[in-house]
Amino acid sequence: MKLPQAQVAVLEAASADEQRTIDRIAEATDLKPETATRAAFELDDAGLLEVTERTTSDVELTEEAERYVEAGLPELRLYEAAVEAGADEEPVGMGQVIGASGLEGDAVDIALSNYARKGYGEIDSGEIAADPEADPDADDEATALDALAEGAGAYARETALEDLDNRGLIEQTETVIRSVTLTDDGVTELMAGIETAETVGQVTSEMLTSGEWAEVEFAEYNVEADAERVVPGRKHALREMAERVTDVLVGMGFQEMQGPHVDADFWINDCLFMPQDHPARNHWDRFALESPEAIDELPEDLVERVESAHREGVGPDGEGYHSPWDLDFAKALALRGHTTSLTARHLSGEAMGDLEPPQRFFSIEKAYRNDTLDATHLLEFFQIEGWVMAEDLSVRDLMGTFTEFYEQFGITDIEFKPHYNPYTEPSFELFGRHPETGEMIEIGNSGLFRPEMLEPLGVDCDVMAWGLALERLFMLATGAEDIRDVHGTLVDLEFLREEEVTY
Repeated sequence: MKLPQAQVAVLEAASADEQRTIDRIAEATDLKPETATRAAFELDDAGLLEVTERTTSDVELTEEAERYVEAGLPELRLYEAAVEAGADEEPVGMGQVIGASGLEGDAVDIALSNYARKGYGEIDSGEIAADPEADPDADDEATALDALAEGAGAYARETALEDLDNRGLIEQTETVIRSVTLTDDGVTELMAGIETAETVGQVTSEMLTSGEWAEVEFAEYNVEADAERVVPGRKHALREMAERVTDVLVGMGFQEMQGPHVDADFWINDCLFMPQDHPARNHWDRFALESPEAIDELPEDLVERVESAHREGVGPDGEGYHSPWDLDFAKALALRGHTTSLTARHLSGEAMGDLEPPQRFFSIEKAYRNDTLDATHLLEFFQIEGWVMAEDLSVRDLMGTFTEFYEQFGITDIEFKPHYNPYTEPSFELFGRHPETGEMIEIGNSGLFRPEMLEPLGVDCDVMAWGLALERLFMLATGAEDIRDVHGTLVDLEFLREEEVTY
């Protein structure tokens, strides 16, 4: 029998009495592991060797996890600080608890993300409450971390390991160990003697020129042999959804607008006829900047008109709010809580000069809010901002626009609920039915801008506007049930690798 050189070497190095790993065979024969593996499978197909496989798992802590082994998981430190501050009896200011916990930087976000998820308490409106019945000593993730650090990972619960893996605190690797044993036929052929056949692994230009290729024997390749899984980079599923939304809105005649993530409260709220003493404008619900604290300049004439609308109202029947209005507060810088600040900049002419109707604009950009973290809320999200400027607009025009938009994504079960906004009248919220849970979830807010907002901006026709959540649209289109699987500190990487966004 004639066999290729690699197969002969593997066959001679194998034993009929014991299993020998392919790595050991490769070392003994000076073959590359992949060459020895290929030869072993070819011999297995020929019945001369038997290849067996077993899988071993190995779990290692990341550097971040090692820090938590020493100091404790961030959410446990936050809970302990909350209890010490009395949050198990009544809510306590979140800033006070975070300061007492010693958490800094990313650790704060990680603690907030996992605090409510694990049932340690609730975070709402800048205050934190601790559940007195919670037992941090029974935290499965902390227990698993300690077990892994002590080399007893085999005793850790599988669900805890999965959670640690999702948080990037462990690296799990699976290794397939292949071993070979000579079969009776293999022993017989070895005893009879095996000759080495000269084989060629690839065609060269010289072989083609000389015609030698027609005479040589080419090595065979097992194209069904296992290969390492390659996970290439890909566009984030939420980014793909944003691009789909852009395509749809551009196709509906809209043009895109952009603007600063950090802006003056004047553009974020005052121009929207949002009173300065509104609860949503307190320091717990907004992310204010320390440096710089305020914008240098605002358009003086626009400031006067906006302040007048707040104090006195607009038109003969206008009332205004009769509440304090402070220029320094209007100049204060913060991360925008919605992207309607871009709309205010465009309608006022600040962004690109005066606009004449009809106009249609949209944006898909981030907004930032100090929300309670759950399956549909994060501290930052993408808002689909949109508005139409035209004469004689009505609620039916707005509802028709939403119907056309959502139908592009196969979403037809939407409902409208009357709502109150300081800057729109009439106003309504949008709800869509989740394809997996069957629940109606809020997907946006909308209405027709009030004269108290439009007149100071110099707009003398109707404007209908909306703010839709890109993440909620993603949930309706894909069936995702927890937005934390898509982005944030708890992303499901396998979901992002496999999920396709279609419409």
